[in-house]
Amino acid sequence: MKSNERVTLLELNGLVRDVIAIGLPGPYWVEAELSECRESRGHCYMELIQRDDRAATPVARASAKCWASKWVLIRPYFERVTGQQLRAGMKVLLQVSPQFHEAYGFSWIVSDIDPNYTLGDQARRRREIISQLKQEGVFDLQRDLQLPRFCLRIAVISSQSAAGYGDFAAQLADSPFAFQTQLFPAVMQGEQVEQSVISALELIFARSEEGGARSEEGGARSEEGGARCEGGFDCVVIIRGGGATSDMSGFDTLALAENVANFPLPVITGIGHDRDESIIDMVAHTRVKTPTAAAALLIDHAQSVSDALDDMQRRLATRAQQRLSLLASRLSLLQSALPRLFTVVKTRQEARIDTLYRRLLALIGQKVVAHRGRLDTFGQRLPLIVQRRLTTEHHRLELTAEKLKMLDPALLLSRGYSITLKDGRAVRDPQQLQQGDLIETRLEKGTIKSTVI
Repeated sequence: MKSNERVTLLELNGLVRDVIAIGLPGPYWVEAELSECRESRGHCYMELIQRDDRAATPVARASAKCWASKWVLIRPYFERVTGQQLRAGMKVLLQVSPQFHEAYGFSWIVSDIDPNYTLGDQARRRREIISQLKQEGVFDLQRDLQLPRFCLRIAVISSQSAAGYGDFAAQLADSPFAFQTQLFPAVMQGEQVEQSVISALELIFARSEEGGARSEEGGARSEEGGARCEGGFDCVVIIRGGGATSDMSGFDTLALAENVANFPLPVITGIGHDRDESIIDMVAHTRVKTPTAAAALLIDHAQSVSDALDDMQRRLATRAQQRLSLLASRLSLLQSALPRLFTVVKTRQEARIDTLYRRLLALIGQKVVAHRGRLDTFGQRLPLIVQRRLTTEHHRLELTAEKLKMLDPALLLSRGYSITLKDGRAVRDPQQLQQGDLIETRLEKGTIKSTVI
């Protein structure tokens, strides 16, 4: 074709189609990440990207299509092998062939998908998450917890409409034990699993921290008649029933695993089947197959505690009966031996009293003799002591009388002295008197009354 020859757009696109068909015979196996995946009229439309490992930004983009005739075979096989649906963010290995359509442009046509490649990528991510959990030291934290002996207050994380939740609640309600369950609704499939379950765990933790405060009126309650928990919780049960195994990927995230591993209450999971073990199953306290198995675990635990209590009650009754029998035997022996023992004790006490009585009489006799001798001695010495004391006191009286004579005022008056009195009291200083005072002067042979001038 000459460079100046004109062609229509349809002819030009036809040339491009032919060049691609000849130059890219295909098919090719291509590694890519899905940035978008949607179905329409049975066909699957995908947007493929490749990211820069250092900057995590797309360095290549392309559109891909899988026609319904292929998709109807590829999809169930992929989901059966991987256990999940194709979704955005998943790494895939696609078999593609180039196609250029004159009206719709270029796209890659998907003819096959290798699920083992995706499984390998999922396994790698799971290994990385598990390794990080172990490095953080939280992988086995739940194993260190113990189910409370009376594990009856159950916080349940599940979809409210899930059949598995209904079976779980009904099984507990039919048991002979007073289980109290409270549902914390969460999304259990799809991309919202992680955040929804984490929010439920946070709400359970907040309720436990509040000391089991009552839930708001009209809150979630077991539809099968389970009583609402009025206090804190004894454990958490995460159950999922009725969903496809392809929806398990939401339970394989680092954030959710960290929240479960660090939760202060034992966490029991019943979200899958034998061959579907998620990461939160690995870090949980106990992992069971199904919601009904979780209910059976709780009932068996309660039954084991009840059996242990019954056994302890029987053992206590047996021990008490044995103790009573032993005490009754000892009491019977004491009762039969009591008269003889009383006679022996009585004889011993009487002999002891006699001995004490004789010793008391002897001591009294000794004391009487000793005090009698002292009394005789005092009797002989007493007259001499009394006479000596009387003589001494008589002499003291004579001395005192002589002193009194020497101090007698009458003696002084007989010598020419006088005494001046005012109001019956002796005047010793003229300053005590004032003009007009009446004074009395006593002499040897009379009294003179005067007025002070």
